[in-house]
Amino acid sequence: MNSKRTHAMVITPHPDDAEYGVAGTVARWINNGKEIVYVVCTNGDKGTSDANMKPGKLIKIREEEQIAAAKSVGVKEVVFLRYPDQGLEDTPEFRKELVRLIRMYRPETIVTANPYQRYIYHRDHRITGQVTLDAVFPCARDHLSYPDLMKEGLHPHKIREILFWASEDVNYRFDITKTFHLKLAALRCHKSQVGHFPPKELEEWLKKRHKIMAEGEDFQLAEAFHRVEVGGDIVLD
Repeated sequence: MNSKRTHAMVITPHPDDAEYGVAGTVARWINNGKEIVYVVCTNGDKGTSDANMKPGKLIKIREEEQIAAAKSVGVKEVVFLRYPDQGLEDTPEFRKELVRLIRMYRPETIVTANPYQRYIYHRDHRITGQVTLDAVFPCARDHLSYPDLMKEGLHPHKIREILFWASEDVNYRFDITKTFHLKLAALRCHKSQVGHFPPKELEEWLKKRHKIMAEGEDFQLAEAFHRVEVGGDIVLD
């Protein structure tokens, strides 16, 4: 099996979480020539308030929306794992699937949901973040983890950093002032999720959110993360 080399992998619980969490930063990276891959863990089949919507139809809609959203910021590849919404579990199978993808795409940076947010928080986000952490360290790194992957040509890989969105302990911010319009356009692709918001209201709400994240910085709008260095300094400007 051939491995690839990407600059960053975004591991997102549901279709649309990448747009909320990191799309402005992704757009900036891609504008600077970086290759990014999205990994969407669940199919989003419960993400609706429409009592007449069938899960099978919703899955199709949300995958199409995610592909359109990724394309709008320049992401060329989206991997769908298709676990059921609200059905993620911390299992060896899920962890191995993420290890496989990390070894295949060999990213320098991984971006995912913060697993440690307290109290009311979607369990898929918590589990995605935790299993991603365990896949990164030590499983993707160690050659004796999943020796069958070694036989497939998927050799150990050590990432350089991991960024968590929705962190209560922010230590890293990216300037998205020039890419905010791309983030907004990507989020608007998720019509099943945000289509009920008047367009101007959605824009104003999102802009206010990212102004708050930029407080104390010398730029207007930011996406904020907790950054953990794993294997050395790297800055994807």
